[in-house]
Amino acid sequence: MAKNTTAFVCNECGSDFSKWMGQCPDCSAWNTIVEISLGPATRKSTASPRRGGYAGSQSDITTLAEVKLQEQPRISTGIGELDRVLGGGLVPGSVILIGGHPGAGKSTLLLQTLCALSQAHSALYVTGEESLQQVAMRAQRLKLPADKLQMMSETDVEAIGAATQRLQPKLLVVDSIQVMHMAEISSAPGSVSQVRECAAYLTRFAKQTGTVLFLVGHVTKDGSLAGPKVLEHMIDCSILLEGGDDSRFRTLRGQKNRFGAVNELGVFAMTEQGLKEVKNPSAIFLSRDEEVSSGSLVTVVWEGTRPLLVEIQALVDDSPFGNPRRVAVGMDQNRLAMLLAVLHRHGGLMVGDKDVFVNVVGGVKVMETSADLSTLLSIVSSFKDRALPREMVVFGEVGLSGEIRPVPSGQERLFEAAKHGFTRAIVPAANVPKGGVKGMEIISVKRLSDALQHI
Repeated sequence: MAKNTTAFVCNECGSDFSKWMGQCPDCSAWNTIVEISLGPATRKSTASPRRGGYAGSQSDITTLAEVKLQEQPRISTGIGELDRVLGGGLVPGSVILIGGHPGAGKSTLLLQTLCALSQAHSALYVTGEESLQQVAMRAQRLKLPADKLQMMSETDVEAIGAATQRLQPKLLVVDSIQVMHMAEISSAPGSVSQVRECAAYLTRFAKQTGTVLFLVGHVTKDGSLAGPKVLEHMIDCSILLEGGDDSRFRTLRGQKNRFGAVNELGVFAMTEQGLKEVKNPSAIFLSRDEEVSSGSLVTVVWEGTRPLLVEIQALVDDSPFGNPRRVAVGMDQNRLAMLLAVLHRHGGLMVGDKDVFVNVVGGVKVMETSADLSTLLSIVSSFKDRALPREMVVFGEVGLSGEIRPVPSGQERLFEAAKHGFTRAIVPAANVPKGGVKGMEIISVKRLSDALQHI
């Protein structure tokens, strides 16, 4: 018998080493290198995709110009927000990894999608964490059409492969990849080697047969997908379902997509009938208080392919401690500290001895820099305890020298704000449209001091 060998693999980046180390030399992460057992079958399965690809053991060489181009037909899920995040629908042969915290609604969303699509396409739902009775009870509670959806309770990947070869489904859901295992690998389910080999086995099947494959993945305590980093490189699309325990709204964000825009955002509401899409998320995030208060301002962020209006709130208060606090919820805390330094240097406002709290209302995470100017103006409003006009919207990037830089898609942001009834806007000078916006007063600014003077 061939002797089993071991390897040491980093959970963060997927690099392998001959011995254990406390810190990974490639990604500099600490305590992420674990020992895995490699058998002869494991080494063979990991090497075959690199040599021959998914289509076969031998590939023909051709020029790029000779490649035949044909439009990939997409399958609509019937849920507009899900189609938006996926780039317009499901592509045959694609592998989609959906992650999220426990209770976020991953299984509910996939069960809704497959029950609807099974009426026109053959679909198989493989559950490894729940029994078939539990899934059936959820479908009955959500009043879903369950007469044509095929179910299977299994954790052995090879048994799943045999069943799918017999049924030939167009859609396949594996819930979840962390509980799947292969008999040839001696490590426990959920380990690096098991997750990597099971995902590679299912991905090869999806590419060869043109099956749309959904993989459900767990997340770690910091919100990132659990398992080896190589798992995210194997799949075609990675989406993350987020939502707090105290909120009935869920956001579906695309992190990787080979067939559409990255960082696209879809909004859902958790109801008694499952997840319902929110077609106008700006109206939800703008449910403001009737009473005008200081420290509140609306900005327009760009999420994927559409603008989104969100409210930014700031609170500046006297600090009872020697080291004032800087707390940012929904945005980067380091960027908040940088903006406060710019406000002191180029705005003449010193808040170094006060606590500063900034919150993005509705649980939205602002990833771009267009909210810089609105964040600073909301901080000034709270510091002066003077409310800003409710009908005003502000966006723009603030540089370290106090200049206001333009942001992409400025005209579309202004049109979205005007559609929701805003009549005044403070924007970078380069983002002012030539023809203006009907019914809106647009104030162009080039420096932070100009914006402070206007308010």
